[in-house]
Amino acid sequence: MELDPVTSQTRKQPKSTNVVLGYAIGALGAAFFATKGIVIKLALIEGVGVVTTLTWRMIIAVPIFAIVGWLGFTDRKRKDPNFQISPVAALKAAGVGSIGYYLASYLDFAGLEFITAQLDRLILMTSPIFVVLISAAINKSALGLKTIAALLFSYIGLAVIFWQDLALDGANVITGSVLVLGAAFAYAIYQILAKPLIDEMGARLFTSIAMSAAGIIIMTQFSFTHQLSDLMVSEFAFILMLAIGTVSTVFPAYMIATSIGMIGPGPTAVVSNISPIVTIVLAITILGEAFSIYHALGATMVLLGIMAFTRFKAQS
Repeated sequence: MELDPVTSQTRKQPKSTNVVLGYAIGALGAAFFATKGIVIKLALIEGVGVVTTLTWRMIIAVPIFAIVGWLGFTDRKRKDPNFQISPVAALKAAGVGSIGYYLASYLDFAGLEFITAQLDRLILMTSPIFVVLISAAINKSALGLKTIAALLFSYIGLAVIFWQDLALDGANVITGSVLVLGAAFAYAIYQILAKPLIDEMGARLFTSIAMSAAGIIIMTQFSFTHQLSDLMVSEFAFILMLAIGTVSTVFPAYMIATSIGMIGPGPTAVVSNISPIVTIVLAITILGEAFSIYHALGATMVLLGIMAFTRFKAQS
């Protein structure tokens, strides 16, 4: 799950000339994120396993994030010569990145071996719900009835799709759904833990450290479980590896961050709701996944529930 690095600074009201462009960039970024499940599914069809795909993703994406992170660090140093990142903060960023960019991604990629790209994307959409529930548990605060109703509405929608897919694909749907639900939960923990670190060191530097740490872990796992020759893939598979590292990871990360800077996090979150719609369209047209009235009903319930959940929680 991915992980889209965002800034936490308060932004000024965007100029009207930037609003349309900000929405367009945010929508395009969300659409690019939505390609992840499709690309992974295609890679699996090509015989490229989860760990190999994750490794290629890191080989391609980490150097880019590292360069941007270094530029972010030098920019901060230029503005404030006394700016430093403590070893403790760096270790925390590495640990949090391991949760968001390794654990969550690994569970998500693994889950796609068992469930459709459509169900995967909709389950991942519930991550903000986990953020609110975990925060409420930590702060010992109660949720309003409207918020709870929106939460239940979303999960009923997921249940509709789950039972339909269960009838079509059997017990594998249970395994895949549990894995992806674990990914959504892990990403929620990542978001909560990442915020104070982003405030301290900035989004660019934090993301660089977080991605690099996750990259080291997945490459270490690859070295223990695979041969170096396993990185040799077909020409089409290599194109898919380039796509997962750039189109599905680097490009949308910075597009979402740019959109947040132009129109703010709230509007960006709203426009990002096109992500599952894009995934559904691509899954049907490219992967030939089934799409029935039950899938349409469930997807609509999930999206409406999450949008209402976010709105009610913001008002509470």
